[in-house]
Amino acid sequence: MSEPFQQSATLAEPKDPEKEKKRKMWRNLFILNLCISLLLMGLFWLPHKFVQLNEFMGSSSVEPRRKAPAFMEANEEAKPQPPSHLKESKFAMINATSEEDWTYFDFSRGKQVDIFDKSSREWDLAFRRGNVLTNGGATNKFGKGGVLDLGEVDFDSVDQVPNRPFVADQSTRTETKNEALAQWYSYNYITHKLTPRKHVYIVKAADGRYAKVQFLGFYCANKEPGCVQIRYTFQDNGAPNFMKNQEKEAPIKEASIPSDQKTSDL
Repeated sequence: MSEPFQQSATLAEPKDPEKEKKRKMWRNLFILNLCISLLLMGLFWLPHKFVQLNEFMGSSSVEPRRKAPAFMEANEEAKPQPPSHLKESKFAMINATSEEDWTYFDFSRGKQVDIFDKSSREWDLAFRRGNVLTNGGATNKFGKGGVLDLGEVDFDSVDQVPNRPFVADQSTRTETKNEALAQWYSYNYITHKLTPRKHVYIVKAADGRYAKVQFLGFYCANKEPGCVQIRYTFQDNGAPNFMKNQEKEAPIKEASIPSDQKTSDL
């Protein structure tokens, strides 16, 4: 009597091909949706969180003793004092927020200046967002401008102009650039933030005098990009050093530079 019952229990129920096909389809769709969600999270959500984390880590609640740049300090005593034998360094902010127009800075006057003819010698550095040019080379054949990158050194340790070739502005397929100044910052591809390198540069002004420069910042008070902040010392007597009460010395003899970097001094 139990034989029919036992036989039916041992028989496997046949699978419905259509149901099995739908089950696999929904499983694949779920996996695909999960992968797309993770990809979108990596592209959009994580960078946003990194920016928020970066802002939080730089806030006063995390770093209560962090000081603002010296040129923004209300207290003059917060400014670093150079060694007694060196000329005093100064601070400036250049408004280079325009993506089209260049903004000009003159070391001798210590400020941003209005220039209508870039072939004049009334300016020393030109700024447009993160781009920086000198008054010389391919930018202006009448200027003597050029740059020497000293690397990451202490600003106050630089008291002489090294006897090394200066880099002049050069024309490229798209625009004019100075290879030394093109590397003054590092760029974070996750946060899209620009951070100044701690390099010190010797800048030859339009008239051949010297300044040492260090870039300190790039962002305005409202976090808009293009407010370039610099620290600099300008030797107004033309000597190839940055010491006080120095008589003008004979110009340093520069090493030869490639023909495509030579400038005409008129």
